[in-house]
Amino acid sequence: MNDADQDSESEIGTDFIREIVREDLAAGRYDGLVTRFPPEPNGYLHIGHAKSICLNFGIAEEFGGRCNLRFDDTNPAREEQAFIEAIKEDVTWLGFDWGEHLHFASDYFEQLYLWAEGLIEAGKAYVDDLPVDEMRAYRGSLTEAGRNSPYRDREIGENLDLFRRMRAGEFPDGARVLRAKIDMASGNMNLRDPVLYRILHAEHPRTGTEWCIYPNYDFAHGQSDAIEEVTHSLCTLEFADHRPLYEWLLESIGTAIGTGARPKQYEFSRLNLSHAALSKRRLTQLVAEGCVDGWDDPRMPTISGLRRRGVPAAAVRDFISRLAITRSDGVVEMAMLEHCIREQLNQVAPRRMAVLRPLKVVIENYPDDKSELLVAQNHPGNPDMGTREVPFSRELYVERDDFMEDPPRKFFRLGPGREVRLRYAYFITCKEVIKDAGGEVVELRCTYDPETKGGNAPDGRKVKGTIHWVSAAHAVAAEVRLYENLFNSEEPPGGDEFLADLNPGSLEILPRVWLEPGLAEVTPGQTVQFERLGYFCRDLGASAVFNRTLGLRDSWAKIKSKA
Repeated sequence: MNDADQDSESEIGTDFIREIVREDLAAGRYDGLVTRFPPEPNGYLHIGHAKSICLNFGIAEEFGGRCNLRFDDTNPAREEQAFIEAIKEDVTWLGFDWGEHLHFASDYFEQLYLWAEGLIEAGKAYVDDLPVDEMRAYRGSLTEAGRNSPYRDREIGENLDLFRRMRAGEFPDGARVLRAKIDMASGNMNLRDPVLYRILHAEHPRTGTEWCIYPNYDFAHGQSDAIEEVTHSLCTLEFADHRPLYEWLLESIGTAIGTGARPKQYEFSRLNLSHAALSKRRLTQLVAEGCVDGWDDPRMPTISGLRRRGVPAAAVRDFISRLAITRSDGVVEMAMLEHCIREQLNQVAPRRMAVLRPLKVVIENYPDDKSELLVAQNHPGNPDMGTREVPFSRELYVERDDFMEDPPRKFFRLGPGREVRLRYAYFITCKEVIKDAGGEVVELRCTYDPETKGGNAPDGRKVKGTIHWVSAAHAVAAEVRLYENLFNSEEPPGGDEFLADLNPGSLEILPRVWLEPGLAEVTPGQTVQFERLGYFCRDLGASAVFNRTLGLRDSWAKIKSKA
């Protein structure tokens, strides 16, 4: 099933995970529901993480449980406090609250270490001296069983001594690791004596230099779940092969939650979005190599990038709610996300006028010394949003695309001798075209009909074209940034071809556009509709800059209407 498909179950607010939760609670297997969202603080969250956030926090809310925010901070070489703060901001922006349940894997380092010693004492873990390359060779392959390490049968006392000396910092990075003793012939590669601890002399953002050995994700994750009494540990499908190790560690250590039961891991399909890379490693590469302007570049599929682009949190939640929670991966069209954004912004974004590629218009029969305020609707579909006043004067700017010197029959905008309606203003007729020495049109000379104020003719005559405009004397200058898909391909390639697929036209900067004066009061982060042009957001970081959220054409709505 494609990840964007909605079956009858998802439409009534259920799916296989919710059915499992409902059955577990009805059977009394747990006292209540506890989920968790466990990001690694080694980068910013992307929209794929939003699916996990909405699922974990959403299910907890629906079933009267709680969702913990737990940072998997077990790799200090790649972690930063800035990432922690950015992740917290993203979760909050999406509308979720972890309350008192903010945790870190580093909160449990001492307990995890003691449990690791317990595995050694039980003969279920050993210290291995094999170099990384040899360890990989001993591990075998999908078609060939692994071989036992020559250090696998060390005495328990020797293993304990070496592990304690690892903690004390006696050995350099990579000299030794602690491995679980499971089965080197297992068909599941994750059970072939996986590494539990490695030596890493790196300062941790929270624990400083207190530790020089750190647990791997597989070891820390399940035990952290148990400590926090997580009942349902929801992961994406790539962790399905890790579930046997998750269960082996819980059973071997004997960790359980308050009911005496153990946390259970369940896997669901991850979000794959067309024309986007939802891999933190790839996104890190884009940032590190300067292909984008940071993690919050509006072309990035990061939550912060979407926010800077002007996407409402409600639109992201709506998008996620339309995705089926399944056990099979699929690719969701970018157009579906854009449809959700348009639906939300169409309801809440006030309308304003802006001219991106200006062409000057002089109304010859309008007095030089006159200007007036005209009434414009803030939202034609929502009278409750009220009206505003926009200034009108003799000299205006209109879009260059709204004029053609030799227009075809179905072009209903400005042309020599043609009459059009100025939005909220008057009918005007083009009388003369002014060109520069190179033959480029630089100015239109027009006349207006003063009887058509407000855009209606008392004699009942009709015009087919209505165009937007701004008064040249009152307009506010700004920069506009137009964004397109970051990648050309629907599914960006991996490997060396990844960067080659970047879309060179993903950003176009218009350094001098003209806005109606009220747009100077738009607050950073607020999104408005530039009439006839699209949705634009006042940039969070730069003054007098507007980022295009997206255009007005909704391709997804057309696709769905034909389905």
